[in-house]
Amino acid sequence: MTVARTRPGSSTAPTPTGHPLLGSALDLRRDPLGTFVRAQREYGDVVRMTAGPPGLRAVMYCVFSPEGAQQVLAAQATNFRKDNVFYEEIRQTGGNGLLTSQDDVYLRQRRLIQPLFTKKRVDGYAATITGEAEATAERWRNRPEVDVVREMDRLALRTVSRVLFGADVETAVDVIHANFPVISAYITQRAYSPLRLPRTWPTPANRRAEAATRAVYEVCDRIIAARREEGGDTGEAGDDLLSLLSRASNEEDGSLDATELRDQVLVFLLAGHETTATSLAFALHLLARHPEARARAQEEIDALPSGQPYTAATPDHLPYLTRVLKETMRLYPAAPLVGRRAVEETEIDGHVIPAGADVLVAPWVTHRHPAHWTDPDRFDPDRFTPDQETARHRYAWLPFGGGPRACIGRHFSMLESVLALAVLLREYDIETPDVDIPVTSAVTLQAVGEARVRVKARAHIH
Repeated sequence: MTVARTRPGSSTAPTPTGHPLLGSALDLRRDPLGTFVRAQREYGDVVRMTAGPPGLRAVMYCVFSPEGAQQVLAAQATNFRKDNVFYEEIRQTGGNGLLTSQDDVYLRQRRLIQPLFTKKRVDGYAATITGEAEATAERWRNRPEVDVVREMDRLALRTVSRVLFGADVETAVDVIHANFPVISAYITQRAYSPLRLPRTWPTPANRRAEAATRAVYEVCDRIIAARREEGGDTGEAGDDLLSLLSRASNEEDGSLDATELRDQVLVFLLAGHETTATSLAFALHLLARHPEARARAQEEIDALPSGQPYTAATPDHLPYLTRVLKETMRLYPAAPLVGRRAVEETEIDGHVIPAGADVLVAPWVTHRHPAHWTDPDRFDPDRFTPDQETARHRYAWLPFGGGPRACIGRHFSMLESVLALAVLLREYDIETPDVDIPVTSAVTLQAVGEARVRVKARAHIH
């Protein structure tokens, strides 16, 4: 492993004063994302933050610049590993799938799964995506308003479940919808707690999480077993993602066993629905707050050929709507904080990062970096015209991460989001009061409470 060693003149990263005993713990508990933004504004692009009482104090090095993010995620990716508490908690609950695995295990999984996420394969899911979006639009008939947080969570979960499980979607959706929030809250609480009780202790939190995890495991295992039985000895089955995963194999890597299959399914369910749901909900919220942007997007949608179904080629004809989505993902990145642990001492932006240090890349902050974004809190889809995108540092916008661990589902998420937005905006005008929706960081970005939007069927639609 080649690591950029520290140079003469490199310095210790500045540390906010915080509370004499607890450091920044209280600020991070009250408003974690705002605390990180303020840290960048006041102290710079690498900040050492402490949280917790002496003896239980957590120390993390926060990296806010695009250059620093590129160093951690790409240029020195082998020196920054998923060895921190957060990923270990995900492993303990959701298995060792593509999100959490490392080294040879990760490479083997990636080689087996990558062919399932080619552009051609993902484009084949366009009809499924559109069908679920149209079912959502139909559910909104005669409803004066909807909570887009809840509605988009349901839509994204049904879509990824349909792509994963095919006809078995109804079996899975209700169980996952009921239990994933319990699992996500449990992982987050343990990851950020200075004192973690053993999972085997029969505390109320442990018992709730165990029951929720068991319910999700059982429904996944049942569907996997049934799918393998359907395929029989011939390996013949459907084209849903689970069938393809079941048949994935090569001479070098073999195939995925039942446990590995379940681990990957859980990753796709978690990463493939919560992240896209976040993007969709906030895109609708922002468009409802900005009627001129909504009208411009609808004008583009209305120009599509009348009566023809949307396909994987449709987003090519919706450049403004795509820019709306990208700007939404800038302001509300589904993964606002990305953790790693340094193996060897190195240097980022002139500051020493010690061996063994917890390192936090913060897309939430990088996406608001005043050196790279003018008036960064303003919603402006035209930041993503081709010329502007080319002129910016490639890691100034990183909703899908970057480097060798960049999100394998990027194309699927973009395709799903643009097509779903196109269907809903084709059918409805939307409005909402011009207020921000409070958010917090859990496994993914979470809205605090509802985001209600008034919906009105459009008079002239195709």
